Amino acid sequence: MDGYDKYAFEPFAVTVDLAVLTLRADALHVLLVERGQEPFAGRWALPGGFVLPDESAEHAARRELGEETGLADVSGLHLEQLRTYSDPGRDPRMRVVSVAFAALLPDAPRAHGGGDAAQARWTPYEAARGLAFDHDRILADARDRVGAKLEYTCLATAFCPPEFTLGELQQVYETVWGTALDRPNFRRKVLATPGFVEAVPGASRLTGGRGKPAALYRAGTAAALHPPLLRPPPEGRPA
Repeated sequence: MDGYDKYAFEPFAVTVDLAVLTLRADALHVLLVERGQEPFAGRWALPGGFVLPDESAEHAARRELGEETGLADVSGLHLEQLRTYSDPGRDPRMRVVSVAFAALLPDAPRAHGGGDAAQARWTPYEAARGLAFDHDRILADARDRVGAKLEYTCLATAFCPPEFTLGELQQVYETVWGTALDRPNFRRKVLATPGFVEAVPGASRLTGGRGKPAALYRAGTAAALHPPLLRPPPEGRPA
């Protein structure tokens, strides 16, 4: 373009960071890596890295996830952009803008460090504190986003295996929201929401109780919940 000087602006780098969430032992877990290089060598952080000149941010996110944690081809991975983090001082090396992603997994494959990550591990969400860079903020924003989207989308099924019980689906809501739900009321709302779940004909699973086996369901065709499945208000606050 005539008159445009691309050298008139100071260059900066673009990175990706991933808040990868799953449920393990009825608790929300996040995937963390131990940084093997400066800055913040030895500190725990979200997996991520620099976007290469010939790739998109989403491609870079998937590549970095595979390189740093070994999760290169994960079945059922749900990946979506969270937001952009651009505070000038967020990286001590240079001006770095990060495109952050929230990723959800129905199962938690074993992770192992690779690339510039010394090791990788699944960590309970409540124990993931003091992370490098601004990753505490990114992780908190990811949980807030997921918790809000559970109310009006079918995102909860991304935490579940291909076939799941309504009890397993309820566990997703209770874990992410951090509150107990009334089982009959939850079941009634889920089954009354068009396209949320669909029954797997003739399939059931023993759940460890003394009752009859629980029916199995799979994700339905709907993308949004009508009406929304609203989380209970905090104790002491009217609904």
